[in-house]
Amino acid sequence: MRLIYCLLLLVFVGCKENEKQAEARLPFTGVEIQPILEDSVSVRAIEVMGQNLAFAANRGWYGLYNDATGDFKVNLQEQDSLTPEFRAVASTDNDFFMLSVGSPALLYKTGDTGSMELVYREDHEDAFYDAMTFWNNEEGIAMGDPTDGCLSVIITRDGGQTWNKLDCDVLPPVEEGEAAFAASNSNIAVAGNNAWILSGGMRSRIFHTADKGNSWQVYDTPLIQGSATSGGYSMDFYNNKKGIIAGGDYTNIEGNTGNIAVTEDGGKTWQLVSEGTGPGYISGVRYVPNSGGNEIVAVGPGGIFYSENGGEAWEQLSGEALHTLRFVTDTTAYGGGNNRIVKLKFQ
Repeated sequence: MRLIYCLLLLVFVGCKENEKQAEARLPFTGVEIQPILEDSVSVRAIEVMGQNLAFAANRGWYGLYNDATGDFKVNLQEQDSLTPEFRAVASTDNDFFMLSVGSPALLYKTGDTGSMELVYREDHEDAFYDAMTFWNNEEGIAMGDPTDGCLSVIITRDGGQTWNKLDCDVLPPVEEGEAAFAASNSNIAVAGNNAWILSGGMRSRIFHTADKGNSWQVYDTPLIQGSATSGGYSMDFYNNKKGIIAGGDYTNIEGNTGNIAVTEDGGKTWQLVSEGTGPGYISGVRYVPNSGGNEIVAVGPGGIFYSENGGEAWEQLSGEALHTLRFVTDTTAYGGGNNRIVKLKFQ
Protein backbone atom coordinates (compact mmCIF):
# COMPACT_ATOMS: atom_id res chain seq x y z
CA MET A 1 0.00 0.00 0.00
CA ARG A 2 2.84 2.37 0.85
CA LEU A 3 4.44 1.70 -2.55
CA ILE A 4 1.18 2.46 -4.36
CA TYR A 5 0.79 5.66 -2.36
CA CYS A 6 4.32 6.76 -3.28
CA LEU A 7 3.71 6.03 -6.95
CA LEU A 8 0.46 7.98 -6.93
CA LEU A 9 2.21 10.86 -5.20
CA LEU A 10 4.92 10.89 -7.83
CA VAL A 11 2.31 10.91 -10.62
CA PHE A 12 0.41 13.72 -8.91
CA VAL A 13 3.52 15.82 -8.35
CA GLY A 14 4.68 15.11 -11.91
CA CYS A 15 1.35 16.26 -13.31
CA LYS A 16 1.48 19.40 -11.20
CA GLU A 17 5.00 20.10 -12.44
CA ASN A 18 3.86 19.63 -16.05
CA GLU A 19 0.96 22.01 -15.45
CA LYS A 20 3.34 24.58 -13.99
CA GLN A 21 5.66 24.23 -16.97
CA ALA A 22 2.75 24.64 -19.39
CA GLU A 23 1.55 27.71 -17.47
CA ALA A 24 5.06 29.14 -17.35
CA ARG A 25 5.40 29.41 -21.14
CA LEU A 26 3.93 32.66 -22.36
CA PRO A 27 2.33 33.08 -25.80
CA PHE A 28 4.77 33.49 -28.67
CA THR A 29 5.78 37.03 -29.57
CA GLY A 30 8.57 36.29 -32.03
CA VAL A 31 10.66 33.64 -33.72
CA GLU A 32 14.40 33.21 -34.23
CA ILE A 33 15.24 31.73 -37.64
CA GLN A 34 18.44 29.74 -38.17
CA PRO A 35 19.20 28.52 -41.72
CA ILE A 36 20.60 24.97 -41.66
CA LEU A 37 20.62 24.24 -45.40
CA GLU A 38 20.79 26.72 -48.27
CA ASP A 39 20.90 25.48 -51.86
CA SER A 40 18.87 25.45 -55.07
CA VAL A 41 16.20 23.09 -53.77
CA SER A 42 12.46 23.39 -53.08
CA VAL A 43 11.59 21.68 -49.80
CA ARG A 44 7.92 20.79 -49.21
CA ALA A 45 8.34 17.55 -47.24
CA ILE A 46 10.18 17.33 -43.92
CA GLU A 47 9.98 14.78 -41.09
CA VAL A 48 11.19 15.12 -37.50
CA MET A 49 12.99 11.99 -36.29
CA GLY A 50 13.81 12.45 -32.61
CA GLN A 51 15.72 15.74 -32.47
CA ASN A 52 16.90 15.31 -36.07
CA LEU A 53 15.31 16.19 -39.39
CA ALA A 54 14.88 14.18 -42.59
CA PHE A 55 13.74 15.72 -45.86
CA ALA A 56 13.15 14.91 -49.52
CA ALA A 57 12.73 17.47 -52.26
CA ASN A 58 12.94 18.17 -55.98
CA ARG A 59 15.81 17.05 -58.23
CA GLY A 60 15.94 13.75 -56.32
CA TRP A 61 17.44 15.35 -53.22
CA TYR A 62 16.98 13.84 -49.78
CA GLY A 63 18.96 14.04 -46.57
CA LEU A 64 19.27 14.01 -42.80
CA TYR A 65 20.23 16.81 -40.42
CA ASN A 66 21.95 15.80 -37.17
CA ASP A 67 20.90 18.35 -34.58
CA ALA A 68 23.62 17.38 -32.10
CA THR A 69 26.50 17.93 -34.53
CA GLY A 70 24.92 20.38 -36.98
CA ASP A 71 25.89 18.11 -39.88
CA PHE A 72 23.71 17.72 -42.97
CA LYS A 73 24.12 14.61 -45.13
CA VAL A 74 22.49 15.06 -48.53
CA ASN A 75 22.04 12.37 -51.20
CA LEU A 76 20.59 12.06 -54.68
CA GLN A 77 18.01 9.42 -55.58
CA GLU A 78 17.61 8.34 -59.19
CA GLN A 79 15.57 5.53 -60.74
CA ASP A 80 17.03 4.33 -64.03
CA SER A 81 16.96 7.50 -66.15
CA LEU A 82 14.39 9.21 -63.90
CA THR A 83 15.10 11.92 -61.35
CA PRO A 84 12.13 11.91 -58.94
CA GLU A 85 10.60 14.95 -57.30
CA PHE A 86 9.55 14.26 -53.72
CA ARG A 87 6.63 16.00 -51.99
CA ALA A 88 5.78 13.37 -49.34
CA VAL A 89 7.86 11.80 -46.56
CA ALA A 90 7.15 9.81 -43.38
CA SER A 91 8.97 7.73 -40.80
CA THR A 92 8.64 4.95 -38.26
CA ASP A 93 11.00 4.19 -35.39
CA ASN A 94 12.99 2.08 -37.85
CA ASP A 95 12.71 3.61 -41.32
CA PHE A 96 12.39 6.76 -43.40
CA PHE A 97 10.08 6.87 -46.44
CA MET A 98 9.82 9.22 -49.40
CA LEU A 99 7.25 9.27 -52.21
CA SER A 100 7.52 11.04 -55.55
CA VAL A 101 4.95 13.03 -57.51
CA GLY A 102 4.01 12.29 -61.10
CA SER A 103 4.05 9.06 -63.03
CA PRO A 104 5.59 6.68 -62.28
CA ALA A 105 4.97 7.14 -58.56
CA LEU A 106 8.02 5.86 -56.67
CA LEU A 107 8.01 5.07 -52.93
CA TYR A 108 11.32 4.36 -51.21
CA LYS A 109 12.21 3.21 -47.70
CA THR A 110 15.45 3.00 -45.79
CA GLY A 111 17.26 -0.15 -46.87
CA ASP A 112 19.45 -2.60 -45.00
CA THR A 113 22.30 -1.78 -47.37
CA GLY A 114 22.40 1.88 -46.36
CA SER A 115 20.72 3.08 -49.56
CA MET A 116 17.03 3.65 -50.25
CA GLU A 117 15.00 0.70 -51.58
CA LEU A 118 12.03 0.97 -53.93
CA VAL A 119 9.02 -0.69 -52.24
CA TYR A 120 6.14 0.59 -54.39
CA ARG A 121 5.78 1.77 -57.99
CA GLU A 122 2.63 2.92 -59.76
CA ASP A 123 2.60 3.59 -63.49
CA HIS A 124 -0.93 4.93 -63.85
CA GLU A 125 -0.74 7.94 -66.17
CA ASP A 126 -2.61 10.10 -63.63
CA ALA A 127 -0.57 9.05 -60.60
CA PHE A 128 0.38 12.04 -58.43
CA TYR A 129 0.87 11.44 -54.71
CA ASP A 130 0.64 14.36 -52.30
CA ALA A 131 1.18 13.25 -48.68
CA MET A 132 1.91 10.32 -46.40
CA THR A 133 2.08 9.43 -42.70
CA PHE A 134 2.01 6.47 -40.29
CA TRP A 135 -0.43 5.48 -37.57
CA ASN A 136 2.27 3.37 -35.90
CA ASN A 137 5.41 1.42 -36.76
CA GLU A 138 3.47 -1.09 -38.88
CA GLU A 139 0.58 0.82 -40.47
CA GLY A 140 0.93 3.77 -42.79
CA ILE A 141 -1.07 5.62 -45.44
CA ALA A 142 -0.38 7.82 -48.45
CA MET A 143 -2.82 9.77 -50.63
CA GLY A 144 -2.77 11.24 -54.10
CA ASP A 145 -4.85 12.77 -56.85
CA PRO A 146 -7.76 10.80 -58.33
CA THR A 147 -7.30 7.83 -60.61
CA ASP A 148 -10.32 5.97 -61.98
CA GLY A 149 -12.86 8.14 -60.17
CA CYS A 150 -11.55 8.14 -56.58
CA LEU A 151 -8.62 9.49 -54.63
CA SER A 152 -5.46 7.39 -54.76
CA VAL A 153 -4.92 5.82 -51.33
CA ILE A 154 -2.21 3.26 -50.57
CA ILE A 155 -1.79 1.54 -47.20
CA THR A 156 0.89 -0.62 -45.59
CA ARG A 157 0.30 -3.06 -42.73
CA ASP A 158 3.84 -4.46 -42.51
CA GLY A 159 6.03 -1.50 -41.65
CA GLY A 160 6.28 -0.24 -45.19
CA GLN A 161 7.64 -3.36 -46.84
CA THR A 162 4.57 -3.64 -49.08
CA TRP A 163 1.84 -1.16 -50.06
CA ASN A 164 -1.61 -1.86 -51.49
CA LYS A 165 -3.88 0.55 -53.29
CA LEU A 166 -7.51 0.76 -52.15
CA ASP A 167 -10.15 -0.06 -54.74
CA CYS A 168 -12.54 2.71 -55.69
CA ASP A 169 -15.48 0.67 -54.38
CA VAL A 170 -14.05 1.27 -50.86
CA LEU A 171 -13.64 5.04 -51.25
CA PRO A 172 -16.24 7.75 -51.86
CA PRO A 173 -16.15 9.00 -55.47
CA VAL A 174 -14.56 12.36 -56.19
CA GLU A 175 -16.47 15.14 -57.89
CA GLU A 176 -15.52 16.93 -61.10
CA GLY A 177 -12.29 18.89 -60.65
CA GLU A 178 -11.65 17.58 -57.12
CA ALA A 179 -8.02 16.69 -56.39
CA ALA A 180 -5.38 17.65 -53.81
CA PHE A 181 -2.30 19.84 -53.42
CA ALA A 182 1.23 18.58 -52.78
CA ALA A 183 2.12 21.80 -50.98
CA SER A 184 3.47 20.68 -47.60
CA ASN A 185 2.96 16.93 -47.07
CA SER A 186 -0.01 17.74 -44.85
CA ASN A 187 -3.12 16.66 -46.74
CA ILE A 188 -3.30 13.74 -44.28
CA ALA A 189 -3.70 13.73 -40.51
CA VAL A 190 -4.01 10.73 -38.17
CA ALA A 191 -5.07 10.28 -34.55
CA GLY A 192 -5.92 6.97 -32.91
CA ASN A 193 -7.46 4.74 -35.60
CA ASN A 194 -8.61 7.79 -37.57
CA ALA A 195 -7.22 9.29 -40.73
CA TRP A 196 -8.42 12.42 -42.50
CA ILE A 197 -7.64 13.41 -46.09
CA LEU A 198 -8.19 16.96 -47.35
CA SER A 199 -9.07 17.57 -51.00
CA GLY A 200 -9.11 20.80 -52.97
CA GLY A 201 -9.81 22.37 -56.33
CA MET A 202 -13.37 22.54 -57.61
CA ARG A 203 -14.43 20.82 -54.38
CA SER A 204 -12.69 20.86 -51.00
CA ARG A 205 -13.86 18.04 -48.72
CA ILE A 206 -12.74 15.77 -45.88
CA PHE A 207 -12.42 12.02 -46.47
CA HIS A 208 -12.44 10.25 -43.11
CA THR A 209 -11.78 6.73 -41.91
CA ALA A 210 -12.26 5.67 -38.28
CA ASP A 211 -10.84 2.16 -38.84
CA LYS A 212 -7.47 2.73 -40.53
CA GLY A 213 -8.76 2.68 -44.07
CA ASN A 214 -11.30 -0.13 -44.08
CA SER A 215 -14.31 2.18 -44.49
CA TRP A 216 -14.70 5.85 -45.44
CA GLN A 217 -17.07 8.79 -45.16
CA VAL A 218 -16.83 12.21 -46.82
CA TYR A 219 -17.79 15.62 -45.39
CA ASP A 220 -18.09 19.09 -46.90
CA THR A 221 -15.92 22.02 -45.85
CA PRO A 222 -16.64 25.76 -46.04
CA LEU A 223 -13.25 26.58 -47.54
CA ILE A 224 -13.06 28.65 -50.70
CA GLN A 225 -13.35 26.30 -53.68
CA GLY A 226 -14.52 26.17 -57.27
CA SER A 227 -11.26 26.70 -59.16
CA ALA A 228 -8.25 24.50 -59.84
CA THR A 229 -6.05 26.56 -57.47
CA SER A 230 -8.44 26.97 -54.51
CA GLY A 231 -9.42 24.89 -51.51
CA GLY A 232 -7.64 23.10 -48.68
CA TYR A 233 -3.86 22.82 -48.76
CA SER A 234 -3.00 21.69 -45.24
CA MET A 235 -4.56 20.15 -42.15
CA ASP A 236 -3.72 19.07 -38.62
CA PHE A 237 -5.60 17.34 -35.80
CA TYR A 238 -4.71 17.90 -32.16
CA ASN A 239 -6.73 14.85 -31.07
CA ASN A 240 -9.63 12.74 -32.33
CA LYS A 241 -12.02 15.72 -32.26
CA LYS A 242 -10.14 19.00 -32.62
CA GLY A 243 -8.74 19.85 -36.05
CA ILE A 244 -7.88 22.67 -38.42
CA ILE A 245 -7.81 22.97 -42.23
CA ALA A 246 -6.22 25.84 -44.13
CA GLY A 247 -5.42 26.97 -47.63
CA GLY A 248 -7.05 29.51 -49.91
CA ASP A 249 -5.87 30.22 -53.45
CA TYR A 250 -2.15 30.33 -54.18
CA THR A 251 -2.77 32.73 -57.08
CA ASN A 252 -4.18 35.20 -54.52
CA ILE A 253 -1.74 35.02 -51.61
CA GLU A 254 -3.34 37.92 -49.75
CA GLY A 255 -6.87 36.49 -49.87
CA ASN A 256 -7.88 35.79 -46.27
CA THR A 257 -11.54 34.80 -46.49
CA GLY A 258 -12.68 31.20 -46.64
CA ASN A 259 -9.18 29.89 -46.01
CA ILE A 260 -9.15 28.67 -42.37
CA ALA A 261 -11.73 26.43 -40.65
CA VAL A 262 -11.81 24.38 -37.45
CA THR A 263 -13.73 21.36 -36.19
CA GLU A 264 -14.60 20.09 -32.72
CA ASP A 265 -16.41 16.91 -33.82
CA GLY A 266 -13.73 14.96 -35.67
CA GLY A 267 -14.19 16.61 -39.05
CA LYS A 268 -17.92 16.13 -39.56
CA THR A 269 -18.62 19.87 -39.41
CA TRP A 270 -16.35 22.89 -39.87
CA GLN A 271 -16.55 26.57 -38.96
CA LEU A 272 -14.65 29.36 -40.69
CA VAL A 273 -12.47 31.51 -38.41
CA SER A 274 -10.61 34.85 -38.69
CA GLU A 275 -12.58 35.82 -41.78
CA GLY A 276 -10.86 38.80 -43.39
CA THR A 277 -8.47 39.29 -40.47
CA GLY A 278 -6.03 36.37 -40.55
CA PRO A 279 -3.20 35.35 -42.86
CA GLY A 280 -3.72 34.96 -46.59
CA TYR A 281 -2.95 31.79 -48.53
CA ILE A 282 -1.53 29.10 -46.20
CA SER A 283 0.50 26.11 -47.40
CA GLY A 284 1.21 24.54 -43.99
CA VAL A 285 -0.50 24.59 -40.58
CA ARG A 286 0.40 22.91 -37.30
CA TYR A 287 -0.85 22.84 -33.70
CA VAL A 288 1.77 23.78 -31.12
CA PRO A 289 2.47 20.67 -28.98
CA ASN A 290 1.21 20.70 -25.38
CA SER A 291 -1.00 23.74 -26.04
CA GLY A 292 -4.38 22.11 -25.54
CA GLY A 293 -5.12 22.74 -29.20
CA ASN A 294 -5.29 26.49 -28.60
CA GLU A 295 -1.99 27.53 -30.20
CA ILE A 296 -1.40 27.18 -33.95
CA VAL A 297 1.35 28.19 -36.36
CA ALA A 298 0.68 28.68 -40.07
CA VAL A 299 3.19 29.26 -42.87
CA GLY A 300 3.02 30.37 -46.46
CA PRO A 301 4.44 32.94 -48.87
CA GLY A 302 3.20 35.72 -46.58
CA GLY A 303 5.32 34.58 -43.64
CA ILE A 304 4.95 32.82 -40.30
CA PHE A 305 1.72 33.44 -38.37
CA TYR A 306 0.65 32.49 -34.83
CA SER A 307 -2.70 32.11 -33.08
CA GLU A 308 -3.09 31.59 -29.34
CA ASN A 309 -6.89 31.17 -29.43
CA GLY A 310 -7.62 28.32 -31.80
CA GLY A 311 -7.37 30.33 -35.00
CA GLU A 312 -9.75 33.14 -34.09
CA ALA A 313 -7.01 35.80 -34.24
CA TRP A 314 -3.50 35.75 -35.72
CA GLU A 315 -0.23 37.62 -35.35
CA GLN A 316 2.54 37.67 -37.93
CA LEU A 317 5.81 36.62 -36.30
CA SER A 318 8.02 36.81 -39.39
CA GLY A 319 7.98 37.55 -43.10
CA GLU A 320 9.97 34.34 -43.76
CA ALA A 321 8.23 32.48 -46.61
CA LEU A 322 7.95 28.74 -45.94
CA HIS A 323 6.09 25.83 -47.53
CA THR A 324 5.99 23.47 -44.57
CA LEU A 325 6.57 23.23 -40.81
CA ARG A 326 7.09 20.48 -38.21
CA PHE A 327 7.49 20.89 -34.43
CA VAL A 328 10.18 19.18 -32.37
CA THR A 329 9.10 20.64 -29.01
CA ASP A 330 6.54 23.26 -28.07
CA THR A 331 9.07 26.02 -28.80
CA THR A 332 11.24 24.52 -31.55
CA ALA A 333 10.38 23.55 -35.12
CA TYR A 334 11.86 23.04 -38.55
CA GLY A 335 10.62 24.69 -41.73
CA GLY A 336 11.17 24.06 -45.43
CA GLY A 337 10.92 26.56 -48.27
CA ASN A 338 12.50 27.64 -51.50
CA ASN A 339 16.27 27.16 -51.43
CA ARG A 340 16.49 26.56 -47.70
CA ILE A 341 15.63 24.60 -44.59
CA VAL A 342 15.51 26.52 -41.31
CA LYS A 343 15.33 25.82 -37.59
CA LEU A 344 12.75 27.92 -35.76
CA LYS A 345 12.96 28.91 -32.10
CA PHE A 346 9.73 30.51 -30.95
CA GLN A 347 9.98 33.12 -28.21
